[in-house]
Amino acid sequence: MRNQGSNSTISNLVIHIPLSPAKTTEVYDSYWKFAALRQEAFFNRVENRAFPWSVDPILNQYKFTNAYRAADRVSQYLIKEVIYNKDLPESPKEILFRIILFKLFNKIETWELLKKHFGPLTIENYNFKHFDRVLHQTIASGRRIYSAAYIMPSGQSRFGFERKHSNHLKLIELILGNETDEQLMETKTMQKAFEILKGFPGFGDFLAYQLLIDINYSPILNFSESEFVVPGPGAKGGISKCFSHTAGLSYIEIIKLVTDRQEKEFDRLGLTFKSLWGRPLQLIDCQNLFCEVDKYARVKHPDIKGDSERIKIKQMFKPNFSDIDFFFPPKWGINDRVVKVQNVENLKTIL
Repeated sequence: MRNQGSNSTISNLVIHIPLSPAKTTEVYDSYWKFAALRQEAFFNRVENRAFPWSVDPILNQYKFTNAYRAADRVSQYLIKEVIYNKDLPESPKEILFRIILFKLFNKIETWELLKKHFGPLTIENYNFKHFDRVLHQTIASGRRIYSAAYIMPSGQSRFGFERKHSNHLKLIELILGNETDEQLMETKTMQKAFEILKGFPGFGDFLAYQLLIDINYSPILNFSESEFVVPGPGAKGGISKCFSHTAGLSYIEIIKLVTDRQEKEFDRLGLTFKSLWGRPLQLIDCQNLFCEVDKYARVKHPDIKGDSERIKIKQMFKPNFSDIDFFFPPKWGINDRVVKVQNVENLKTIL
C-alpha cells in the first residue's frame, strides 16, 4: 500500500454500483496523479525545501488549492485565528458570528481591517453602521474586501442596500437572530444542517455546503467529512472530463466512489500519496480535487472538454514563503503529529 500514513476511510453514503461499468478518460488517471503531485508540493513547502516545490511545470505555473481543503492558507487562518482563537469568546453563537463574518468576505485582509478598527470581533463590538462605514471607505480607496475564490450574491433583493457588504452585514444579523447556532447543534445529520444554512438568502447549494464545512471545523458541529457532499460547478466539470460515461452514477455517487477507492487507485498507478498526517482524503477533498483537475486538464488534456466551457486557467501561481504553523480542528486528532513533523524539519533546517 502506497498511501503513506493513511487510515482506511469509509464514508456513510452507500453505493452498490462498482466502478467497472463507468468509462474513464485519461483525465481520471491525472486526477490521482494531480492529487499526489499537489500533496508532494505541499510537503516540500512545509519542509522548507527549495522552490520550485513540484516537478510538474503546470503546478509551478498556475495556482491550485491544496489536496486537503483545510490545509489552504485561508482555511488555516479561519481555523486558528477565527474559530479556535483563545482570546475570543467560545460560546457557539460567538463562534458562528465570527465564522460567518469571516466567510462572507473570505479574505484575511478584511478580517484584519475590521479587527484593527474595532478590536476583538465579537457580537458586543459589532455595530452595523460602524462596520458598514469602514468597509465602504475601504472600497472607495480602491481596495478589495472580497476574495476572488467565489462570487457572493449581493442580497440586495432581500435587504435593499446598494452595496453588497451592507446586505451581507444584515445577513449576519438575520442568521444570529434566528438562533441558528442552537438549530445547528440540534441537527442529527449533516444534510439537515446544510438545509438550515441553505434556507438563508443568497446561500445556494455550493455556498451553503462550503459554509457548512467551515462550521463543521468548529465545536458547533461534529460530523464526519465523509458523511455528506454537494458537488459544485467546478467539480461537475472535472467529473465530466474524468468520465466519458458514468453508468448512471450521480455526481455525488462518483465523489463517494473515488473517496472510497483512493488507496486502490494510488496503488494501481504506483503513486506515493502522503496523507495529511494520517488523515485520508474526505468527500470535501475529493470534491475539490475534481474542481482542480477541471482546471489542470485545460493545460494537461486540452482536447478533453467535458461539460466545461473554460479553456484557460486564470490565476497564476505566486509562491508565498511566509511561515504557516499548521493547526487543524482538535477533534481530528492529528495536531500532535503536525507539531512533531514541523519540529523535526525545523531542526534539519537549523543543522
